[in-house]
Amino acid sequence: MRLPDSDEAQIPRAKIADYLLSLTHPEGRGKALFFYAFGFVAEAWEVLADALREHARANDIAKVETTPYGTRYVVEGAMNAPDGRTPNVRAVWFVDSGETVPRFVTAYPLDVMPIMNLAPPTGKEQNNGTGTG
Repeated sequence: MRLPDSDEAQIPRAKIADYLLSLTHPEGRGKALFFYAFGFVAEAWEVLADALREHARANDIAKVETTPYGTRYVVEGAMNAPDGRTPNVRAVWFVDSGETVPRFVTAYPLDVMPIMNLAPPTGKEQNNGTGTG
């Protein structure tokens, strides 16, 4: 089963630019480092929003939880990234009671992946002491 009404899914700019892609947010910084490592950047937050919508359309729901306030959906699977890779991501969506449109809650890495350098690109090469850059 796929996320219902995923084409209408709401993803506020602030949720992406000020949280998931914020390198200064106390809780979002780790997620930002992950997404930056795959080519997503805050200045083009819509790219991550579009990738999350596509992720919801392309992957099955892993978990559904009904609450007094609505239904929580967890979608897990590969997500297309700007750098051409497809990291495994868990995205959480919520549909309020009496509504049909999913609202984005959060996303994070599904697997812990061995990434040597999670720092966002600076455009400057660093000399690592080996003379190779």
